[in-house]
Amino acid sequence: MSNALKEIQAPIADELVYFEKYFRSSMRSDVALLDRVTRYLIKRKGKQLRPMLVLFSANICGGINPSTYRGAALVELLHTASLVHDDVVDDSDERRGFFSINALWKNKISVLVGDFLLSRGMLMALEHNDDKLLRIVSEAVRLMSEGELLQMEKSRLLNIDEAVYIDIIRQKTASLMASCCATGAASASTDAELIERMRMFGEKMGLAFQIKDDLLDYGTDDIGKPLAIDIKERKMTLPLIHVLNKSSWRERRRLVNIVKNHNENKEKVAYLIAYVKDNGGITYSQKVMHEYIAEARELLDYFPDSPAKTSMLELMAYSIERKK
Repeated sequence: MSNALKEIQAPIADELVYFEKYFRSSMRSDVALLDRVTRYLIKRKGKQLRPMLVLFSANICGGINPSTYRGAALVELLHTASLVHDDVVDDSDERRGFFSINALWKNKISVLVGDFLLSRGMLMALEHNDDKLLRIVSEAVRLMSEGELLQMEKSRLLNIDEAVYIDIIRQKTASLMASCCATGAASASTDAELIERMRMFGEKMGLAFQIKDDLLDYGTDDIGKPLAIDIKERKMTLPLIHVLNKSSWRERRRLVNIVKNHNENKEKVAYLIAYVKDNGGITYSQKVMHEYIAEARELLDYFPDSPAKTSMLELMAYSIERKK
């Protein structure tokens, strides 16, 4: 973990340590195989962005309490389940540089592990009467599933416009960050307006976060070399969508043909990336990303200044300045 991220975490450092122990205990099972798989999942944990959002939001809205930890664990359990299932759907052998669960234990066990995690999250919430938290997170899972299916439906024709694209990433990515912030707020407050404001903050941050991912795929001097993973997977992202909308019919057909039929051809993919850069796709996407960041800042301005609020703003800045 980078020093910058450790500094951002400072106001909730002790709470994150406690959460890690709590989350680990929430995944335990008497079935040895299941326990072995869940221990492997815990070792692969990323930057803890989701629990950080929950804890910061609770801190900003009244204070961290036992239901905050349950809310953060609920988000992590349901999200981890969705990732395990995603790897099966995508037939993916790796995630974050580690072997995926289905690569090590095959699809059947992966699906059952994902089901176990989903049930643990739901039961934990029901056992403590955290109905409002369960409702928030379950809504995010529904939106994530619908967003993924909407993208699959639209990617077949490669005719996604900007409005549809924003709708897809709002459901696929932003809904999870929105639910993290709403969960934290709802664990600390009963003020519906305050909870909704924090949910909207998470949504705006999530939209900017996903657009940053789009930019990473194309690469720029300040972001890194082109990866072109989205192009290989025939995903229409904002830089390309913007350029297609302003291109001639002939050029548009040529670019779509590369994505559809030649996405493994290095020379043609390099041409597409250069065309997107030269015709304002990167610049436009950065502009939209910063507009969402500005809207998120405005939503957070409503809350009184505090170390948690400062760290939340720093975390948002970190999320769009990252290199990977």
